[in-house]
Amino acid sequence: MDFEDSPEEAAFRKEVRAWLDANAKKREGKREIDPEDMENGAANEMAASKAWQKTKAKAGYARITWPKGMGGIGGTPMQSIIFGQEESKYDVPTGGPFAIGLGMCIPTLMAYGDEEAKKRYVWPAVQGDEIWCQLFSEPAGGSDVANLRTKAEKNPDGTWTINGSKIWTTGAQFSDYGIILTRTDPNVPKHKGLTMFYINMKDPGVDIRPIKQASGGSGFNEIFFTDIKVKDSQRLGAVGQGWTVALTTLMHERLAVGGGTGGGLDVPQLMQLARTLELEDGPAIKNAAVREKIADWYVRSAGLRYTTFRTMTALSQGKQPGPEASIAKIVVASKLQDLSAFAMDLEGEAGILQGNEAPMGGAFQGGWLSSPGLRIAGGTDEILRNIIAERVLGLPGDIRVDKDVPFNKIPTGR
Repeated sequence: MDFEDSPEEAAFRKEVRAWLDANAKKREGKREIDPEDMENGAANEMAASKAWQKTKAKAGYARITWPKGMGGIGGTPMQSIIFGQEESKYDVPTGGPFAIGLGMCIPTLMAYGDEEAKKRYVWPAVQGDEIWCQLFSEPAGGSDVANLRTKAEKNPDGTWTINGSKIWTTGAQFSDYGIILTRTDPNVPKHKGLTMFYINMKDPGVDIRPIKQASGGSGFNEIFFTDIKVKDSQRLGAVGQGWTVALTTLMHERLAVGGGTGGGLDVPQLMQLARTLELEDGPAIKNAAVREKIADWYVRSAGLRYTTFRTMTALSQGKQPGPEASIAKIVVASKLQDLSAFAMDLEGEAGILQGNEAPMGGAFQGGWLSSPGLRIAGGTDEILRNIIAERVLGLPGDIRVDKDVPFNKIPTGR
């Protein structure tokens, strides 16, 4: 593929720059909003995120590839990348509370929801009025998402009642709605008895409990559901086909984690740090070993960027994100951990400091503390390597002793 802008892409980039110049100020430093940072003094950051989201939505830049009338302009994936690249240069809130809803939940609703649901929920989510979360993982499930026990039982009037719990749900405390994977039939193998719904996170039967993390924030939550009533129209996909629906969500999640278009910790931030630090033999940026590391990170970042472009090219041809998204997700998570660890070593004694007391406001310390979670969220490294081995390389799959066993017959060790 051609990595240079086509004439049409160059014109779009010029258009985006002009719009950003008119609506935002150039970025002087890193300002990426993390949902964890929206607790103390959260109101201002949340308000800023919602205001910027609404501004983008009105211009059609909130979800560029989506159809007109749904917050988009019917653009190409490459146009979306171009906007992300240019937006990262401006002092506006990126990331924030919308990534999961717009990157995973709403695309799933658009693929499997009815027309009434699309008309009701898509536009409010696009313009930032409503926030969504993803309710998959459970305390007893580990990385085996299909081993879930949250159950949905159908009532005589056609509605459903949901009971159970979920864990590691990002941004649940800020969310208005969520998509939830439930077990509707325990008498069939675990992947076949699942059904997806969307629910109101403000329902009285939803108990959200933030989890305190090593980084000091509480971006993850444990959630308990007690007699949640949902209509059958809130079902996404057919009864018993929840795993197929969930795979759509998970592929979008891995693409979102591995397909960033700008911002975050990377080579430019590492170079900025190296310019400010002094080693025994002079500025860190002039040290041969440091320069070698920076060159290594640059090559890895370039490879990741071009892999993302390749995936986006496939999307522009109408293909769904596939198992190749797992490759980018693995690389992004491991790169953040390794790069942050190297930066902290480079900082010397200051590497153990956090926040404003640390170099660059503790950006690399925060990256190092959050990176283990990133290697777990959306599928662990081990699971994703299995996906790559089986679906990309064509290697034999793991032996599953519970493959054809009904879920209620699988030993639990209890």
